Amino acid sequence: MEKLSFHDKYPVFPNKQHFLQQHSVNPFAEEEELLASMIDKFVEEQVAPNLDKLEAHDYDVARELFRATGELGLLGAEVPEAYGGLEMGKRTAGIIAEKLGYGGSFSVSFNIHTGVGTLPFVYFGTEKQKARYLPKLVSGEWIGAYALTEPDAGSDALSPKTTAKKTDSGWVLNGEKQWITNAHIAQVYVVFANTVEGITAFIVERDQPGVSIGPEEKKLGIKGSSTATLILEDVPLVNDAILGAVGKGHKIALNILNLARLKLAFANIGTSKQALRIAVEYGKERKQFQQAIIHFEMVQEKLANMALEIYGAESAAYYTASMLDELDQDTEEILERLSDYAMACSINKVKASEALDYVIDEAVQIHGGYGYMQEYEVERIYRDARINRIFEGTNEINRLTTAKAFLKQYTKDRSVVPPAENEENMFIRYANQLLHYVLNALSEASDFKQMNQFYLHRLALILEDIYLMKAAEIQAASEKNSLATQLTDVLCEEAFRRIENHTTMFLASIPAKSEQYEEQISDIRSLPVTYSNLFAKKQAIAKEIIDHNGY
Repeated sequence: MEKLSFHDKYPVFPNKQHFLQQHSVNPFAEEEELLASMIDKFVEEQVAPNLDKLEAHDYDVARELFRATGELGLLGAEVPEAYGGLEMGKRTAGIIAEKLGYGGSFSVSFNIHTGVGTLPFVYFGTEKQKARYLPKLVSGEWIGAYALTEPDAGSDALSPKTTAKKTDSGWVLNGEKQWITNAHIAQVYVVFANTVEGITAFIVERDQPGVSIGPEEKKLGIKGSSTATLILEDVPLVNDAILGAVGKGHKIALNILNLARLKLAFANIGTSKQALRIAVEYGKERKQFQQAIIHFEMVQEKLANMALEIYGAESAAYYTASMLDELDQDTEEILERLSDYAMACSINKVKASEALDYVIDEAVQIHGGYGYMQEYEVERIYRDARINRIFEGTNEINRLTTAKAFLKQYTKDRSVVPPAENEENMFIRYANQLLHYVLNALSEASDFKQMNQFYLHRLALILEDIYLMKAAEIQAASEKNSLATQLTDVLCEEAFRRIENHTTMFLASIPAKSEQYEEQISDIRSLPVTYSNLFAKKQAIAKEIIDHNGY
């Protein structure tokens, strides 16, 4: 049997045939439904009633919630059974993160703990380190945090001023880490510092000499998650405190951030669904001009557009998680291959965070003036949502990552962009063709490594839309219901129109002979694309959203 290449087995873009061959067509198995229901109940009964206490920085309540999630097994979905975890993979972890996305600020604390606070030990820890820390992190006895950002090292995160100097007995750590989530409730921090050999990751425990925490930051939103400065003054560390290899901390930082971006996407999807449900329920109750506002076509169009944003983000996130689970059986393989998923993880982070911003903004708009009042839940969600486009790498940085990661793969193997004629879906087929136009023009005009950010940004926008189109098509094939089909149809058509616009901008900006440009534009305009009645399709989507009280 012919051995599949990596790009055949793990394509850069979602591959419908491969996915449906490898995965059940049932998008949510019975045990996943039970897990989701359990988390819904936990959030409703234990998290939601305590949100005010969390926002008042009641650390005892936060720690108790962590212990409760530990007892439910929610902290160990990605941790091996040998250390107390459930070893259930990225898809299950995604379901957990999505459902806890209804939990306000606690969702942020939870995701940091289970993601960047725990996974560095899973993938880079020694057996001794795993045995010491993972059981405590899985049970909720200890809470984890991740210390990378500094006042002068934000987007340029791999330029820290925190230093670790070698001594006869180990290391001495000095510096300040800024905006550390879980700062006041964590017992262990993964800290990145500069050494002579390069950036290195260290394990720092809260009660070690020289470790202190600054005051809580005064924030726009996510007030219920602890955010403060981690202060390190001559902190003595033994050699066993090194996580991974000396000078190789950048590998930990970048790989773990990729996974954190996917986890954040799931949480944003959950919060988006919460906002849509609240908007639908309010729209049914609020009456103007002698009828519920849910019956006005402009409100219905808003609901349909909100559902489309969620559907695209959800399709991409669950596809990516399922593909990562094919790697997750082997720790060594996932570490080798995580860089191949940098593009996918960045796309998911960007799409889900921007979907959430769009959805909650429209939810506030549907509430009118009441949406601006703190007694209504959408006001808090609106404030909490804004941070998601900033942390885990700003969306601008993630778009640069998307484009650069793709070009790195494309330079190695041009087949990462499949031939346009292989696609059954008309809009995906011609979107691929437009991508080929762009890449050919860029190849002739400039060196990929020297490409400016204008081009990289527009290329990332095109890649995002193609990724979402293909993931949505897979979702529709898996779910096999009218709503998924309608959402996919509209998503693909609107995405194609955006790609067509970006392609035209690209070609107009690349130096070329006028005759060549005119020929390219003529080719684009002559594509045999048939557009549909989107108004009717969106009305049908809105009706289903209204009937089911949300997505």
